[in-house]
Amino acid sequence: MEREDTTHNPTGLALYSQAAHRAAREVIYSYSTSFGLATRILGKTIRPHVENIYALVRVADEIVDGSAAEAALVESSVDPGKLLDEFEQETYRAMALGYSTNLVIHAFAQTAREVAIGKDIVEPFFYSMRQDLNQKEHDQASFERYVYGSAEVVGLMCLAVFVHGKQYTKEQKITLVAGARALGAAFQKVNFLRDSSS
Repeated sequence: MEREDTTHNPTGLALYSQAAHRAAREVIYSYSTSFGLATRILGKTIRPHVENIYALVRVADEIVDGSAAEAALVESSVDPGKLLDEFEQETYRAMALGYSTNLVIHAFAQTAREVAIGKDIVEPFFYSMRQDLNQKEHDQASFERYVYGSAEVVGLMCLAVFVHGKQYTKEQKITLVAGARALGAAFQKVNFLRDSSS
């Protein structure tokens, strides 16, 4: 019996990871055509990682501020807070193990493990997602913490992709981190202004 060439036809975990990335990429094109098109300018080695990050962020946002709320109207036992807790814990587990039965989380975990995205910048993201459920008004301090978790750390996750395998001086790293955080914060503040004027 002739063996299958797994170089061109991946099987097992490699095939599963490819399917997970395709699922993550589909999330982008389903929710943001413009963002999906924008990722096309990224290099082929960078693009899949950014897509995997976006998919995790998008699904978490749907739990706290989208489809889960609508599902709760249909089925009262749907609890967005509990679903977010489960999604968060599964994310950490996948980051540690390199595997998840949730395709979007699996895709993100593959990226996180490859480019060294740590729990230290994923945890603030979930904190801010939880604020969307529990806190609608902010003072300056809570607003800054919210923006850091909901936007700045997403910039830091993408930065980890962009700098992976490259060497930078300490000063260059400081500049890159500041730029990534500022860009993420700017996008979030634009969203706040858009939502408050609608």
